[in-house]
Amino acid sequence: MDRNELSNYAKAAIIAAGGGVFAVGLANITEESLSWGYFSILIFAVFFAPRMTLALPRSRFAISFSDASVFLTFLVYGGPAAIIVATLESLASCWYLKGKGFPFGRLMIPTNASINAVSIGLTYLIWLSVPRAPFITPDHGSTQHLLATLGSLALCQFGISSLLAAIFGALKEGTNPFTIWKRDCFTSSMTQIVGAALAGLVFKLISFGDLVTGIIAVGGLGIAYLSYRQSIGEVNDAISTAEAAERTRAELERERRREAERYNEELKLLLEKEENANAALRKSESDFQHAALHDSLTRLPNRKHFGDMLRVLIAQYKKDPTKTFHVIFLDIGRFKNINDSLGHTIGDKVLMIAGKRFVRMLNPDDMVARIGGDEFAVILKGLSSTGKAQKVARRIFESIKQPFSLSGNNISLNVNIGIAPCDAEYSTPEEVLRDADIAMHYAKEKNSGVAVFTKELRTKFLERIRTENDLREALDRDELSMSYQPLVDLKDGHLLGFEALLRWNHHELGNIPPNKFIPIAEDSGLIIPITTWILQDTCSRLARWQQIDPSYRDLIVSVNISGKHLMHGDLIADVEHALEMSKLSPSSLKLEITESVAMENADQTINILNRLKRLGVQLSLDDFGTGYSSLSILHRLPFDTLKIDRSFVYSVGEHGENSEILQTIISLAKNLRMRVIAEGIETNSQLKLLQNLGCDYGQGYLMAKPMVAEAAERALYESRTWLPEERGMLVNTIKGSAKDAQLPVF
Repeated sequence: MDRNELSNYAKAAIIAAGGGVFAVGLANITEESLSWGYFSILIFAVFFAPRMTLALPRSRFAISFSDASVFLTFLVYGGPAAIIVATLESLASCWYLKGKGFPFGRLMIPTNASINAVSIGLTYLIWLSVPRAPFITPDHGSTQHLLATLGSLALCQFGISSLLAAIFGALKEGTNPFTIWKRDCFTSSMTQIVGAALAGLVFKLISFGDLVTGIIAVGGLGIAYLSYRQSIGEVNDAISTAEAAERTRAELERERRREAERYNEELKLLLEKEENANAALRKSESDFQHAALHDSLTRLPNRKHFGDMLRVLIAQYKKDPTKTFHVIFLDIGRFKNINDSLGHTIGDKVLMIAGKRFVRMLNPDDMVARIGGDEFAVILKGLSSTGKAQKVARRIFESIKQPFSLSGNNISLNVNIGIAPCDAEYSTPEEVLRDADIAMHYAKEKNSGVAVFTKELRTKFLERIRTENDLREALDRDELSMSYQPLVDLKDGHLLGFEALLRWNHHELGNIPPNKFIPIAEDSGLIIPITTWILQDTCSRLARWQQIDPSYRDLIVSVNISGKHLMHGDLIADVEHALEMSKLSPSSLKLEITESVAMENADQTINILNRLKRLGVQLSLDDFGTGYSSLSILHRLPFDTLKIDRSFVYSVGEHGENSEILQTIISLAKNLRMRVIAEGIETNSQLKLLQNLGCDYGQGYLMAKPMVAEAAERALYESRTWLPEERGMLVNTIKGSAKDAQLPVF
């Protein structure tokens, strides 16, 4: 007899036994048990409890809370009633699980129901002797009695049902029943434990009779059940996902094996080419290693290769100070203009040419690397002094300045070079490059071409970083303010308006000069939000000043615009917003752009300035004479006024010497139909000369120094005069009037 046949006989036997036990239960149930409470438990066990069943992940078993119904029936209505509930509940649970896809073999559903009926029946028979046991208190309502009852029921029911299940499993698989019990049946104890606990809790709640306590307990149990159900669901979902991935992987593996089998014959034919393939692979690996350490454009070592070499040199220098080295950091000046004007293809070729020129200026033992973008770095080995490193840097500087022709374009390059000598304090390549970079920025700032790093430079660099960081917070701290310098009509002393000048009163350092913080603001990009604030503040203030007197309706305010803001896409929107918020007429706002900025990218500048002109604002060409204006471009720029740089005004002598440049600039502006403003007027002779040359407007200490907003507003209310002659005439008039009236003069 094989195992399947023996298993079927065993199933038939247990089904017969279960049917007999069920019949005995029906025959012995009392009339008192057939109450609404009993039928409520029966309905719950058959229709609701199966839907609360939780299938254990990766297991053939499921936790059924319907055992609580069986044990509760046992406690309240006795053993026969519990047998009926257990049998019907088991059938209902199995059918429900089968509908959900839980696997059941032939005869397993009636077998499971019969096992449940037999185990409850035997548990009941065992229990008939339990009340006589010495550890049971005779008080049937006590907690001790309840715990002993439920514990005995759970243990007996678990032991009998798991033993029967293990026997059936062993018959089917032909293994030791104890092995089956440990593997598959032990985990089912959770069902009896949970059922006994819930039955005891419900029984106590029924006995206690407090509705509020019952509701709270039921709510707590419901939350715990839902949380556990959600956790089980998440675990099942995760397992399903993993199994799906495993199936996909297995299918891919099978497909790979099939492909391997299909191509097995072809691979045999390709074995002869294996050596060639290996050779090609070795060459490819060599190429990859080279690519990992070299720049793909210039073929020079890259930052990683440079850092590796520098790390070795630092270690050697620490051991032997005679093995000196110097690091040079190079940055190609205005390289962005080449990319923007000639295209990136030309820009790439320029970088290649620059790299070759650097290499030609060095010894074979030295290294030049492209660090990134338009930045290069050089290691000079074995130089005995920093002065020799400077000589090499100067040769590089002079070599790279030599113009060359590329694709029909004449190109001249400029480099900024910083040198960092070896030092015992260096531990990493990044530290050396940092200091060489600091020296390079110093050379760029001073326009000196080459600079050697010193610790003082690092201190200045850190101060600059601190200044930049503090400047970021200056607006929020209300440390920025505006001063206003009058713009005066040189013919009649009439006030044209004011130039708005930015001031910074640092919370610790006091007043910081504009020539110190404005370049930092421009380099860092902070000049854009700062200028946006200036536009809003000055436009609002001028709109209020224009209300002081009808004669001030045409006052203007002049605001300096940086090159970065001019090329920024939001400038026009920022101007529109400031005018809209202040309700200021656009013609009352004048924007000043320096000559060098205007000429840097003339076509783009012309486009932006024309759009600003369409808004109605005025435009002024600032610092004229300090840049390199092209007359062919200058006449296309839509400027209203031209401002002469103070250096030309300052150079004029007491008797008008060296006035030819001033006369030329003023004549040029008149021919271009521009008004002329001269700045930096400090002496009467300068004023007289400018008046004679036909200069329209002026500003300078002779007329008025920059003043805070309150002082400027007070001057407007006082209607003061601005030309020194008029002020003198006004004082004489007042003195004469005072003398005639015998009044004191203060």
